[in-house]
Amino acid sequence: MADGRAEVYALLLAGGSGTRMWPVSRQLYPKQLVSFLGSDSLVQNTIKRLDPLIPADHVRVVCGQAHAGETERHLRQIGIAPEGCIIREPCGRNTAPAILLAVLRIRAQAGDEAVVCVFPADHVIRDIGAFHEKIATAVKLAAEGYIVTFGIQPSYPETGYGYIEAGEPVAHGGLLVRRFVEKPPLELARQYLQSGNFYWNSGMFAFSAAVICAAYARLQPELYRQMTELVAKGDSVSLEDYARLPDISIDYAIMEKTDNCVVLPSDFGWSDIGSWKSLYDYCEKDAQGNVINGDVITHRTENCFITSHQRLVATNHLSGLVVVETPDAVFVSDLENSRDVKTIVERLKAQGRREFRQHQTVFRHWGCTCELDRREGLVVERLEVYAGARLELAAENGPLHLYVHEGRLTLEDEAEPAVLGPGESRQLATGKGVRVSNPEKESAVLLVVRSD
Repeated sequence: MADGRAEVYALLLAGGSGTRMWPVSRQLYPKQLVSFLGSDSLVQNTIKRLDPLIPADHVRVVCGQAHAGETERHLRQIGIAPEGCIIREPCGRNTAPAILLAVLRIRAQAGDEAVVCVFPADHVIRDIGAFHEKIATAVKLAAEGYIVTFGIQPSYPETGYGYIEAGEPVAHGGLLVRRFVEKPPLELARQYLQSGNFYWNSGMFAFSAAVICAAYARLQPELYRQMTELVAKGDSVSLEDYARLPDISIDYAIMEKTDNCVVLPSDFGWSDIGSWKSLYDYCEKDAQGNVINGDVITHRTENCFITSHQRLVATNHLSGLVVVETPDAVFVSDLENSRDVKTIVERLKAQGRREFRQHQTVFRHWGCTCELDRREGLVVERLEVYAGARLELAAENGPLHLYVHEGRLTLEDEAEPAVLGPGESRQLATGKGVRVSNPEKESAVLLVVRSD
């Protein structure tokens, strides 16, 4: 543990709407679930970099109900049992309710003295050693009764981050917070950089359970009352009850109002990966200043971010662009204005396009589905069914054709159960249903042709 005087917990905020890094992130697949750097997703990377400072059994992840199944799969991939680790929100109500929900659960288990460190699940950090040193310092400050926010030493006048103005020093290198300020215009950001006492607001915090609960009770008494009543009802929180909570951030609810908030100046290679430009800035470049991932061929291309997930991408005489290919969408923009991808996502949503919401491959608790082809009145899907998993299929709009491509599957309907192996098929008449289960130790692949 980071400090011998108190149990230390990590609370990962894994929300998000999947707009800023579209088309790789989607509403049902926000960027903490994406593997931008190496093989690990951002949430996996966030958990791994806490080791050995905070043990895995002291990690809690707050996520939406729609993302819980896939988050569980990511945790299992790195050897963490999701039971007791994942805290589900029935709907998004911003960071103040999410943090309070988790803190109350942690306090019930570990007591008032437990120190909770809050980290967004979709950020990246380059210098892990320096990061661990700052966590240890933050834990000391939190144990002494401070509410700590990690302030990133700015290296340029960024207009996409909020800032924290620091005041007088306290213990362990912490500085009293004078004020939080919103994302500034460029000229004001330059003044903040020159002043030397402004820091980027990283959205990372540390506090004891007792101190933060007292702050909520004093500064947000109605939210505190509502949440304590909800938590007292048990582990499951209803959508109807949770939707009544205020939609408010921890900054507005607590940080800007409390008098015991300190900023801990930090410089450990942090980025929130809030745009394709910020990811480009964070990544290592080749000799031409490019960041290249996947099947890409370039000619006279410089200072670009180019990534391919399925198809070959070839570029010629390009400079300062981002090109992102996925199986169902391609995004092209100049790097400097790549944040405007959010506007594209808003238009897709307004048009009712599924590309804003999900990928061609969608993960379920039992496996995943991949849409291979869609034509008028016909859809072809590839279903991967995990070992030991089961699902139900129905022929709603017309006959349903099932073809086992890999593995063995058991099909149960009104007739006797049937076991199908590779190359075997079954057709369901309109209105009929079937239970599909995989009794084997390996995943199975089922091709489904249905009417649409």
